[in-house]
Amino acid sequence: MNVLDAARARIAIAFDTHERVLVAFSGGKDSGVCLQLCYEHAKATGQLHRLAVYHEDYEAGYQQTFDYIERVLDMMPEIDRYWLCLPIKAACSVSMHQTHWIPWDEDMRHLWVRQPPKKPYVYTTKNIWFPFERGTSGFQFRIDFAQRYAERHGRTAVIVGLRQDESLSRRAIITSQHRVNFLDGQKYTTIVSDRCTNFYPIHDWRTEDIWTANARFGWDYNKLYDLYHMAGLSIHEMRTASPFHASGQDTLKYYRSINPDMWAKMVGRVNGVNFTGIYGGTTAMGWKRITKPAHFTWKQYAHFLIDTLPPKTAAKVRTHLARFAKSWEEVGYGRNPRVIKAIMDAGVEVENTHAISKLCTKPDVYEIIKIKGEWPDEIDIENGTPFRHCPNWKAVCVTIMKNDFTLTYMGLGRTKEQMARRKAVMDKYQALL
Repeated sequence: MNVLDAARARIAIAFDTHERVLVAFSGGKDSGVCLQLCYEHAKATGQLHRLAVYHEDYEAGYQQTFDYIERVLDMMPEIDRYWLCLPIKAACSVSMHQTHWIPWDEDMRHLWVRQPPKKPYVYTTKNIWFPFERGTSGFQFRIDFAQRYAERHGRTAVIVGLRQDESLSRRAIITSQHRVNFLDGQKYTTIVSDRCTNFYPIHDWRTEDIWTANARFGWDYNKLYDLYHMAGLSIHEMRTASPFHASGQDTLKYYRSINPDMWAKMVGRVNGVNFTGIYGGTTAMGWKRITKPAHFTWKQYAHFLIDTLPPKTAAKVRTHLARFAKSWEEVGYGRNPRVIKAIMDAGVEVENTHAISKLCTKPDVYEIIKIKGEWPDEIDIENGTPFRHCPNWKAVCVTIMKNDFTLTYMGLGRTKEQMARRKAVMDKYQALL
């Protein structure tokens, strides 16, 4: 079965096993294809009344994206449509002073990048039908919205345009051997609650498949991709992520030429946008061939960078570094023998427990090692990812320059507090059942 037929079969299962199907539509190429596939299935089977779509609007973005969303939603009047302009808490990776920002914040109305669209399917704090708390995280709100929709309309399948080849973390959502919360043995699903199940119908598509489908079926798409193409980007470099999010930093600089009016407002909206727009994707942002002052070691440079951060941010970084160091020393992480040898050859003091890690899913042996001595200043692991394979001070510098103050770039997982917050969200909705 090819990926197109597989996606259509998965969407049919979503309709057959749930009362409603809700598409999460970002305005990008992946969610656009998901929406088109769902719409065609619903139309062909007389089920348009069971299909819905929602867009979570982050206020700032390319005008071409908003034009595309409006075109598509206007072309599908038979389905439920929700364009959500609400003051959620969104990640911000372009500023050392703001780890998050709040789109559509009434207190910042005078600085809004744009006004909410004037459409009957647009929802703000004035007409959303359920209690909304300002500053709710974007991740939690997506869960909130799907649950509230399901309360109104019945058991809901949420269609998400996730593809495995986008990142290793996305691949793990499908391939992890430790996942148990999927529907009827189908690993392209995640059961969120008794009311909601996430479906990933195009998880095995490649970028080339997306554009083949758009061309073959004549589907509308975000014309921003045409502008990216004219700017010289490959199809794998084109992103429509929120401009202040980490995944949108490399293409932030294109706002100045593609949407100059929007760019001018964005500079005044969030601290650090102009710097990232100029230097995103360069050594100044910690990419590519990062360098340091000659009189510093990487460790000294890392501490120097931390000292330049605002006090609260610096304290957060130090806390996460201490937590990461303790985890490596007391718990350890699984690494394959080739990586372990490279780490030891670099002079790092390692304790090999020879216990086999059950967290690694690739077809290889992963022995749990602990680092007992100092982290290396930097480390070179052939055909590997040294920033994640072994903690080192160069990786700390890059992480800080990327404004990643939770050390995600180095592979640090969630804290117990973060996991507790996630569990509280899940328990909250279980209690509503």
